[in-house]
Amino acid sequence: MAPKARSQMIEETRAKLLEAARQAFGSVGYAQTSMDELTASVGLTRGALYHHFGDKKGLLQAVVQQIDAELDAQLAQEFEQASSPWEGFRGRCRVFLQMALEVEVQRIMLRDAPSVLGSEYLQSSQSDCSASLAAMLRDLIEAQVIQRTDPEALARLIQGGLMDASFWIAADQQPPQRLTAALDSLDLMLRGVLRVPQPGQAG
Repeated sequence: MAPKARSQMIEETRAKLLEAARQAFGSVGYAQTSMDELTASVGLTRGALYHHFGDKKGLLQAVVQQIDAELDAQLAQEFEQASSPWEGFRGRCRVFLQMALEVEVQRIMLRDAPSVLGSEYLQSSQSDCSASLAAMLRDLIEAQVIQRTDPEALARLIQGGLMDASFWIAADQQPPQRLTAALDSLDLMLRGVLRVPQPGQAG
């Protein structure tokens, strides 16, 4: 068997550390995760961790980016498979809230990431999500599905509400009950942006 290329070995080492960190951060949390135990569990040293991620915080950031990409793909799929652009937008917002029930999302994305990575992480994450929502809202405005307004401003209001509601859901002792309440309120809010037919016009 031919020896592995250096690039392949580097990628495999990085993947091992990411997988181990994701498992640890998701089960016991960032603060309780020992870097010595984590690296030993995959047969590596702390030196390998420092080489690939800089430090524990850098490792968390890499895990967050990995989960973010997976969640973005899930949201995109929800939109693409919907029966209409409006239902896709509504479904995307609902799935965003439902993600707050996932243990990994609760612990890593909604608890540890904001406290460890700080406001820059939150602002960057919010801006990316708001940009995606703004593009969808712009199309819905042009299609005369929703009322005309500034799509970026509306996207930031909706995304800010979704993010805050996610923190609210994850912080409760009974998250499913809060999720149900949040989904009901979300539907009420979204119905408010739909176009209201003028008298004499078809609905």
